[in-house]
Amino acid sequence: MRALISVSDKRDLGPFAQGLQALDIELFSTGGTLKFLQSCQVNARTISDLTKFPEILDGRVKTLHPAVHGAILARRTDPEHMTTLIEHGIEPIDVVVVNLYPFAETIAREDVTQNEVLEQIDIGGPTLVRASAKNYPDVLVMVDPSDYPTALEALRNGTVPLSLRRSLAAKAFAHTAAYDSLIAAHFTDELFPTTFPRAFHKAQNLRYGENPHQQAALYGDFFQFFEKLHGKELSYINILDVTGAQELVEEFPSNEGVALAIIKHTNPCGVGIGATPLEAWQRAFATDQEAPFGGIIALNHPVDVALAQTINEIFSEIIIAPDFEPDALDILRTKKNRRLLRSLSRITESFRYLIHSVPGGVLVQEPDNAPLADEPFNVVTQRVPTHEEVQALQFAWRVVKHVKSNAIVYSNAECTLGIGAGQMSRVDSSRVAAWKAQNAGLSLTASVVASDALFPFPDGVEVAASAGATAVIQPGGSVRDDEVIAAANRLGMAMVFTKRRHFRH
Repeated sequence: MRALISVSDKRDLGPFAQGLQALDIELFSTGGTLKFLQSCQVNARTISDLTKFPEILDGRVKTLHPAVHGAILARRTDPEHMTTLIEHGIEPIDVVVVNLYPFAETIAREDVTQNEVLEQIDIGGPTLVRASAKNYPDVLVMVDPSDYPTALEALRNGTVPLSLRRSLAAKAFAHTAAYDSLIAAHFTDELFPTTFPRAFHKAQNLRYGENPHQQAALYGDFFQFFEKLHGKELSYINILDVTGAQELVEEFPSNEGVALAIIKHTNPCGVGIGATPLEAWQRAFATDQEAPFGGIIALNHPVDVALAQTINEIFSEIIIAPDFEPDALDILRTKKNRRLLRSLSRITESFRYLIHSVPGGVLVQEPDNAPLADEPFNVVTQRVPTHEEVQALQFAWRVVKHVKSNAIVYSNAECTLGIGAGQMSRVDSSRVAAWKAQNAGLSLTASVVASDALFPFPDGVEVAASAGATAVIQPGGSVRDDEVIAAANRLGMAMVFTKRRHFRH
């Protein structure tokens, strides 16, 4: 038997190649892989011994040769194929171990040049992988070092099951597909190209999905943004909630004060800002003292001991912060079922696409992460909002963007007071938000109200006024805007139009 090995990822390659050599499998290799094998005392030969032709163009051409691809693609059960190999002095290659140039790592470098990018586009490697996978009944192909032990054991047993060959071939095709998708995404300037240029590697299987009877997995690089410091693995719902909480808290830069958000089922149930983490918590928690049980807490500031001691009194699923004071970490680790995550970098700028599955395909859109500061702030009522109302309106507008539609948020400049989410009627959301505030013992007198989309009728403004709100922020754009504005004027309210809605489904 013969094997061809050419890899950029050399994890566990030495022992695997030694195992092949112990089975008297003749090894051929290229470039850096050949040198690595020789350093592992593996007697590998150069690919030029097969092709009778040197590597040329700085290694751009080395395996693209009939002596290689004929040896891989020949069907062993086809007499004509085997006769052709004999006529041309070609011996079959039975095992191909290839993974591709590190394109992802290269483009991730800030100082990378265009020439360096181009040189990391593998040509021969994908051709070897695809050829081997195409002929998987006769050729064992491997692209993932984690498959080495299974493959080596099968070879030692003398028979490689067809099911294993097929499984490894599927992984090989997925490997080249993901690689080409990454290259296409890098060179694609068009936001929505004809073919969607994205592929994701599986990060891990999850225990289950939204419900225990649903299987689930995580794909991509979620954990480049978060480091788990304590607790069991995140669930499907945990990951959704973590994302929602972190997106919301990133609306509040740390230089504006400590911001803390409490999330439940991706909806905010309380948001506060303060001079200290504890003060921000107290303001956020006051909005709803029931929903935070089992919720997610996210901060834009390190967790200190005072906050840790307070929030340790209730059960929270996950706490996310840019850091934790050592003593605070010790306190929070006393609850074994609580997860603690360190946020490593902003996630808001990482989204190029939001993807939602639909029958037969996916819906793809840009994320709603345009800076709110860039939106117009047009006063449309006779009364102009006061300085205090403007600050409160800006706070409420940052929060309502992250509440499921229809969304209503009552707040002051420091914290949410009542949140109404996901109702079929906007006026019902307003009533729910007012009821939540009343249930929490919070007064809405002199509060402001934010609506993620337009008020279609005056009743939404009227409900807000009756609850105690004095100013409104909304996108505007209703055919009845004049009626809504007239109602606000009649009630002595100030109202601001932003001309941009923030639906979230």
